Amino acid sequence: MGLFSREKKDSLNKGLEKTKDSVFTKLSRAVIGKSKVDDEVLDNLEEVLVTSDVGVDTTLRIIERISKRVAKDKYLNTSELNKILKEEIAALLSENNIDKAIDFADPLPHNPYVIMVVGVNGVGKTTTIGKLAHQFTLAGKKVLLGAADTFRAAAVDQLTIWSERAKVDIVKQGMGADPASVAFDTVTAAKARGYNVVIIDTAGRLHNKINLMNELTKIKQVMQKVIPNAPHEVLLVLDGSTGQNAFEQAKQFTLATEVTALAMTKLDGTAKGGVVIGISDQFKIPVKYIGVGEAMTDLQLFDKTEFVDSLFNS
Repeated sequence: MGLFSREKKDSLNKGLEKTKDSVFTKLSRAVIGKSKVDDEVLDNLEEVLVTSDVGVDTTLRIIERISKRVAKDKYLNTSELNKILKEEIAALLSENNIDKAIDFADPLPHNPYVIMVVGVNGVGKTTTIGKLAHQFTLAGKKVLLGAADTFRAAAVDQLTIWSERAKVDIVKQGMGADPASVAFDTVTAAKARGYNVVIIDTAGRLHNKINLMNELTKIKQVMQKVIPNAPHEVLLVLDGSTGQNAFEQAKQFTLATEVTALAMTKLDGTAKGGVVIGISDQFKIPVKYIGVGEAMTDLQLFDKTEFVDSLFNS
């Protein structure tokens, strides 16, 4: 993984500003009038984390870890709470997600490297695909998009616009075409023409999970006729601004298909950035990308240490 540049850190800090302001306001109230971390402070901290969309189960795990620190040092000062929070949350995320994201400039484990992108409409799926394509292209990779979301008329048009912005090629058919057929044509073209990265868009219908499951399974099977171990990554895109609703979407999609990586979008427009911690912890699936702004380069590789530092660094 490449070095975390000053420019990326500034973008991350700015993208998490709303969440950070919200968390610090709540933390200040939690420790007001207190000089040491006691049961009351821990109760208040629990409320801070839950209302910051970290999630109940993950919050309880964090509180348990901090309680052990308090038991060890009976006079733990409230001024140290930020530092302790950073350390324990970073440790929790490290335990759950040992995988690191492939840096855009890194050598790919497969060539072509096939990414199948899933997620409901409106979460920023198409935008994420466009930004991924742009980042891989900047890193010198040859990228091909596959417009396999043929259920919505606008989906193919939107992906086409993003392919033009990112200056990458696209394989598409019309609305109502067989998604598996589009995926087959895409990986066939990629293999024949020497593309390095293939990104396949898919329809995000959750109202009928069985149909979704069957469709995604079929797409995988036809791709494997061309590239036996494709897709190499199944990337679930979640809207960070929806908070707890993102948990439900993650649950439904992980039941419908094997999700291997997560992308959390729209973190810059919300105070619900804590959801990244909860989803990462609960689903044991690595968060690989986070969206912290509208610029093409504002889709960042997720760095656990830098994320927690930006969130809790006063």
